[in-house]
Amino acid sequence: MLEQIQTNLQDVISVNMVDIFRAAVIFIIGLASASVISRVVHKVASSHWTVHQAYITKQAVYWLIFSVFTIMTLRHLGFDLSVLMGAAGILTVAIGFASQTSASNVISGLFLLGEKPFSVGDVIQVDGTEGEVISIDLLSAKIRTFDNLFVRIPNETLLKTKVTTNTRYPIRRFNVMMGVAYKEDITHVIKVLMKVADENPICLDEPKPVFIHRGFGESSVDFQFSVWCTRANFLELRNSIQIGIQQAFDSENIEIPFPHRTIYTGAETAPMPVSIHHQQESGN
Repeated sequence: MLEQIQTNLQDVISVNMVDIFRAAVIFIIGLASASVISRVVHKVASSHWTVHQAYITKQAVYWLIFSVFTIMTLRHLGFDLSVLMGAAGILTVAIGFASQTSASNVISGLFLLGEKPFSVGDVIQVDGTEGEVISIDLLSAKIRTFDNLFVRIPNETLLKTKVTTNTRYPIRRFNVMMGVAYKEDITHVIKVLMKVADENPICLDEPKPVFIHRGFGESSVDFQFSVWCTRANFLELRNSIQIGIQQAFDSENIEIPFPHRTIYTGAETAPMPVSIHHQQESGN
């Protein structure tokens, strides 16, 4: 009788060990398959889609394959999947109430994925923060600013806030806001500005530079001078065009005025005279 019980116990142990071994093999195959297939999908998707779309597709394929093999592993271990599904449903509801913000970021990330306002490598501005997008994940986007700071912006914020993509188009315009004295000949000023733009190798001939009269200020004639360049040369243009304008104005004796104030003692009186007296020191 005792020998029969020992034999049955050994059979049960051997069967359980076989199931555990099979489950382990299935799980390992699942991990390897999920890793290899997701990489292949990412490589194929990268040649047709954006970096963001290819990354999200890779993650979705990986977790889908991993979930399938995990379910197969649990079945070989004898788990009742119906009970697990019920428990998972209750857990999902509880997590859903506790993580509404995360769920909102995930949904916002899907909207951003479809809309594609920017991608990895673009330079964007969000709420005064400007930098290069280094990654776009399900919950947030990561930005590296030009002073080498790491900024994490939730997807929900990106969806609700004004986002400016500086590198969306191949060319950019730089606007120089300035003014000249009222005594200056505006026609001559325009010729000088156009010559500066023509001699600057970074400025594009098309679109042409634009001069826009913006009005009459307190002490100057205000205007906007706009020039175009390729996206890669924008920072260099900001320096070179303004330095060139200042040098040209100095060479042509064109005055860039500063505010003046005249003091009166009343509406009907002449300007208040101001005199300076120099007092000589008497020697001993």
